[in-house]
Amino acid sequence: MSVFLPSATPHRCQIILARFPLAKDIMSTSLHASSEALHQRFSDLFARIAEGAVARENDRRLPYEEVRQLKEAGFSALRVPKELGGSGVSLEDFFYVLIRLGEAESNLPQILRVNAGFTELLHERKDDADTRRWLGVIGSGKTFGASTSERNAATGNSALLEKDADGRLRLNGEKYYSTGTLYADWVLVRAHDSESDFNVLVQADAKGVERIDDWDGFGQRLTGSGTTRFHNVPVPQDQVLDRYQVSQPRRNSIITSFYQTFHLATLSGIARAALRDAVAFTQPRTRTFGVPGNSSPRENPLVHRVVGRLASLAWSAEQLTLSIAREQDALNAARRAGTVTTEDYNALDIHTFQAQQVVIGQVLEATTLLFEVGGASATSETRRLDRHWRNARTLASHNPAIQREAAVGNYHLNGEPHNERFGSGYA
Repeated sequence: MSVFLPSATPHRCQIILARFPLAKDIMSTSLHASSEALHQRFSDLFARIAEGAVARENDRRLPYEEVRQLKEAGFSALRVPKELGGSGVSLEDFFYVLIRLGEAESNLPQILRVNAGFTELLHERKDDADTRRWLGVIGSGKTFGASTSERNAATGNSALLEKDADGRLRLNGEKYYSTGTLYADWVLVRAHDSESDFNVLVQADAKGVERIDDWDGFGQRLTGSGTTRFHNVPVPQDQVLDRYQVSQPRRNSIITSFYQTFHLATLSGIARAALRDAVAFTQPRTRTFGVPGNSSPRENPLVHRVVGRLASLAWSAEQLTLSIAREQDALNAARRAGTVTTEDYNALDIHTFQAQQVVIGQVLEATTLLFEVGGASATSETRRLDRHWRNARTLASHNPAIQREAAVGNYHLNGEPHNERFGSGYA
C-alpha cells in the first residue's frame, strides 16, 4: 500500500496516518531501508574521513583530498536526477546520510552546503535547458561554492556586474563567508547593476578570481569560509542565472528551510560524534575519579547516565531533523502535483525554526556533557573533543536562533509569515 502525502502541513499528515494505522510503520520501514542502503554506499569513505579528523584539526590541514573523494563517490550529486548524472535520492535519504558525514567530520557538510542548496534552487526553477545544464554540471562531479555575504558597515550587495567598453560583462567586488569556495569548481556570486540583483556563476579558477583562506572562526576551521575577491572577471551572458530584487522577501520556496535543515543535520552528526567519542573514551579506562584502585567507568551508574543522556540527545536531534526533511519531500510532491499552497511553505519555515530552537540546545548540551565521562584527561588536545562544541556553537550562530524564535512567536500570535529577504539568492 502506498500513501501519498498531499501537503507538508502536519495536521494533514496526521489525518492520513489516522485513517491508515499501518502507514506510519510502512513508511518509516521503507525509508529507513533506503537510507541505510545509501549510507552503506559511503560507509567506508566516511570511516576513512573520521580517522583523519583529529589530525586535520590539530594541523589545520584543509581537506582537499577528502572533498575530492566525496565528489568522485557521487556525494555532491545525490539530489541530481539520475538522467543528469546524479542519484535522485529523496531529501530524507539525503539528510540521513549527511548526518553521518557530519558525524565523521563536521567541516565537510558545511563545505558542500552551498552546492546542495544550489541544487535545490535548480529543482525549483523552470525545467528548461538552462536548469538541466547546471544540474548536469553538478551531476558530472563539479561543485559550487558561494560568495554572497559581505562584511561592510551595513548589510548590502556591493559586487558590481557591469559592461566594459566592448559591451562584455565584468564582475568586481569582494565577499566574505565564502563557504566551500576554496574547494569548489564554480562560485555562485550575488552581484548587482544599477537596476537589480543577480545570481552570477563564475568558474573558481577564472582569471581575476582570488580565493583567500582567512576564516578566523574558533569552530568549523577547515570550511574555507573566508574572503573571495573578483577583479574584472569576465562573465558570459549564459552564466547570469537570475535577476531579482534582494530586498524582496522570498516566497513559495523551501530553500530557507533547506539551508537551515542542512545546519541541523550537521549538528545532529556532531551529537552522534559526541556519543561515539564518549563511548570510545570510556570503554578501555580502568580508573574512575574519586574511586581508589582499578574501577572501570563503564560499570559506573553515573557514567551510564551520562552516556544514556548523550544517546537520547543525539537520537532526538536526528529525528527532529529528519521530520523536517520528510515535510520538505511531501511539499515537493505537492508542488509537482499542483496542490501546494503558500501556507504550506509558511508552515514549513516555522516548523524548521521550531526544530532549530530544540536541536541547537540539545547538541550544545551533548557537546558539553561529553566531558563528564572523563575528567581532566578528556581535555587533552590529542583527542580534540573540544572541536565538537566549537563546531556546534559556530554552526548554531549562522542563523541566529533568537530571530527565528521571534518569527515563530509572531506567526503563532499574529499569523504573520516569516519574512526573510534573500530574494533568489543564498541563505
